[in-house]
Amino acid sequence: MQRRTFTLALGVGPLAVAQAQALDWTALRPGDALLLRHARAPGTGDPAGFQLGDCRTQRNLDAEGRDQARRLGDALRQALAAQGLAVAAVWASPWCRTQDTARLAFPQPVVEPRTAWASFFAEPQRENPQTLAAQAELAAFAAQPRQGVLVVVTHQVNITALTGLVPASGEGVWVRGQGGAPRVLGRWMAG
Repeated sequence: MQRRTFTLALGVGPLAVAQAQALDWTALRPGDALLLRHARAPGTGDPAGFQLGDCRTQRNLDAEGRDQARRLGDALRQALAAQGLAVAAVWASPWCRTQDTARLAFPQPVVEPRTAWASFFAEPQRENPQTLAAQAELAAFAAQPRQGVLVVVTHQVNITALTGLVPASGEGVWVRGQGGAPRVLGRWMAG
């Protein structure tokens, strides 16, 4: 039996203290989800006056970020295949950097844009309603019979609101949707 490890954060909320704990990848099951922060896109937030429908106005992946996205997709597919799992669905925020990360990492299945996973960095008043909507989407995915796992490519603020963890660019947090706050299974970053 092949074992891989990643860090598990213990605690709830933004002040959770991270502790290293081994996680057996065989603990993952169909219906679990990887909340993946988009790949490297230098800077913070978006330029003033950005428009969602126009990637030229947004903060985007650079060459290193595009390469990072491809590598993490390859690494995740290999790790999941070793457990007899596959990516059943890929959701992404409507931002270009999340859509590009998702498409480069996971050419199949087709990436589904989801507004519940949109950044609320510049509009913190949207945090609570969006987080509740994201929790409901995770629970609904977990409740359906699946052949694999869900990958959600989103933003740091969304992942932090759901888990209390602050992922780096290209880092993911594995969760199990269960209604309400998802249960954190562990953190993952490709090699």
